[in-house]
Amino acid sequence: MTKLFALAAVSTVAMVGAAQAQEQIQIAGSSTVLPFASTVAEEFGNTFAAYPTPIVESGGSSGGLRQFCEGVGNNTIDIADSSRPIRSSEIEACAAAGVTDIHEVRIGYDGIVFASVIDGPTFELTTGDLYMALGAMVPVDGELVANPYTNWSEVNPALPDQEILAFIPGENHGTREVFEDNVIEAGCEMVAEELGLEIECATDVRSDGVAVDIAGDYTETVARVETNPQAIGVFGLSFYEENRDRLQVATVNDVEPNLDTIASGEYPVSRPLFFYVKLQHLDVIPGLSQYVEFFLSDGITGPNGILVDQGLIPLSVEEQEEQRASFEARETL
Repeated sequence: MTKLFALAAVSTVAMVGAAQAQEQIQIAGSSTVLPFASTVAEEFGNTFAAYPTPIVESGGSSGGLRQFCEGVGNNTIDIADSSRPIRSSEIEACAAAGVTDIHEVRIGYDGIVFASVIDGPTFELTTGDLYMALGAMVPVDGELVANPYTNWSEVNPALPDQEILAFIPGENHGTREVFEDNVIEAGCEMVAEELGLEIECATDVRSDGVAVDIAGDYTETVARVETNPQAIGVFGLSFYEENRDRLQVATVNDVEPNLDTIASGEYPVSRPLFFYVKLQHLDVIPGLSQYVEFFLSDGITGPNGILVDQGLIPLSVEEQEEQRASFEARETL
């Protein structure tokens, strides 16, 4: 892990002075990271009487990073949770607003699952099936055309005879980017190889109402799936773990998503999870440094930490030590 961005020293006295008025750690971002961050915030508040419980909000990875990059000082957030790495364009936007010292913390891993109602038909999917069902342009008779399929059995006769309807993360979610890259584009490449086609694979998702964007958090996705029992919902494994009494998940490429298959990389739709710390707030927001250290402690994100019970796939011991050492180094700059 490295500090992603640092410019030559500039005067931030006025901005730091404004930050002093803010006493609670402010966090926003990824819906996937939200349950983890909320648990850590509550445990932090219970453990450290000297510091108020951090405020944690959702809004998606892109939304959280947008808030993070609004500036330094009071009324700006201290941490952005994200289910994808920060983009270079976001680092540039941060710098333009005076956020010149950003630190990346990798907390663990998660998988993206395809969930349906628990008493519905079972889905055994491939990334190719998902691309053929949800990609904007798919091959028909050797040519790319607008996706014509309306039933899963049209995509693959082995799949249920059921209308295709998927509730997928909106473009404000980091999960959406992983879905596009690891499912739509990867699925296109799988189909092209199987059919012996030379086609240009893209990440575009169909926009004819079959794939419905959900801009809110995953509770909305679950509610939509329960209201539409024929639908599939797309979200993180950790959120499924919280709702497994109501939902079932599909296998992908013959692999069931779980802690072991995601940690090993066997499950094909997985990704690391992050949060980003505004280092310019470390010395002025009470407890911010302690919160990061607490998050990286064995009792929280270690192999037997409380977040593992919630579905977080932990870092290796070596990776976790690297995260701690890197953050300690940033504090001494």
